[in-house]
Amino acid sequence: MRFVAKTLYGLEKILAGELTDLGASNVHTANRAVLFDGNMNLLYRANYCSRTALSFLMLVAEFRIRSKDDLYKGCLKIRWEEYINEESTFSISPVVNSPLFTHTGYSGLVVKDAIADYFRNRSGKRPSVNQNDPDLLVNLHISNDKVTVSLDSSVVPLFKRGYRLEQTAAPLNEALAAGILLISGWEAKTALLDPMCGSGTIPVEAALIASRIPPGRFRKSFGFQKWKGYNEELFNNVRSESDNRIISPPVKISASDISPEAVKLAEANIRRAGLSDSISLQVADFKDLKSVDNEGVVVMNPPYGLRLNPGELDSIYGMIGSTLKHGFSGNTAWLITSNRESLRKVGLKPAQKYTLFNGALECILLKYELYQGSMKVRNP
Repeated sequence: MRFVAKTLYGLEKILAGELTDLGASNVHTANRAVLFDGNMNLLYRANYCSRTALSFLMLVAEFRIRSKDDLYKGCLKIRWEEYINEESTFSISPVVNSPLFTHTGYSGLVVKDAIADYFRNRSGKRPSVNQNDPDLLVNLHISNDKVTVSLDSSVVPLFKRGYRLEQTAAPLNEALAAGILLISGWEAKTALLDPMCGSGTIPVEAALIASRIPPGRFRKSFGFQKWKGYNEELFNNVRSESDNRIISPPVKISASDISPEAVKLAEANIRRAGLSDSISLQVADFKDLKSVDNEGVVVMNPPYGLRLNPGELDSIYGMIGSTLKHGFSGNTAWLITSNRESLRKVGLKPAQKYTLFNGALECILLKYELYQGSMKVRNP
């Protein structure tokens, strides 16, 4: 079977590595996506274990069209009875960039009619459309004259883990937080600190990685569980095998925030994730903190500027640079922001840069290697 994993821009290579480790073959990256081959066991496992995927699609048909009628005919040839029956519900999610369709919604109606007529021709009955909670979510992608029809095996995006009930005004996407940690190369062998933790997404995702806890463990359901032919025994085995790998975190994970309200939110989310014993949490101003591990890792998501004026932001970013330089020698720091102007106030030369997106915001992820003394002394 051929699958497509959707992800955030900049995380394609990380996700490709995840899927390869899970047993995927013929893995290829695309824009915000990874294509791969596998079986149902892998599809279940990927949904349950992947940290950076947003959803997994199973391809069921690809064909070319010259007219709107060709779309109807092509979808009428798909063996829909393999996935749903007349009593099932379905919905169409169209993504269209084609001169043949000036209205995206119309292409979805064409596919809906094809599915309805497919069953009506077979039995005189047809499945119903349910936009809110369908048994089958059909993903329709049309690019010029190429049509790809897939089934969404996740439905609810996978970044919605299920542990976060409380959040700050500008929360970090869970898949993005996990992606940053995986990009950093942190392998839970050194202490990790998030000194601007907000609602706690980075420390929670770090603890999940360190504990080998599958992110899907918190979810109540996946889209594939409503498919005709769903193998409950197979999925239970996938869950058991994955859960049996869970360990106690071997390193210290710390989180703090200057806002008592943010720390309360983080505490609630950490508790819901069952990680209270794995993460130490406190109210603290970053400028008052110092490293407890000369080889530790600092990961932070400082304010971008949506609620603060430029002067306040410049002051915060200047403080970040000074604190890292004087209080965290020997550490490695990773910082993500969309505010390139205030970023200059950090005053440190980044060792690496990556472009990522936090929602619609284009961000830059920077790595700082915090040497003791000057670079000239370290590298004469």
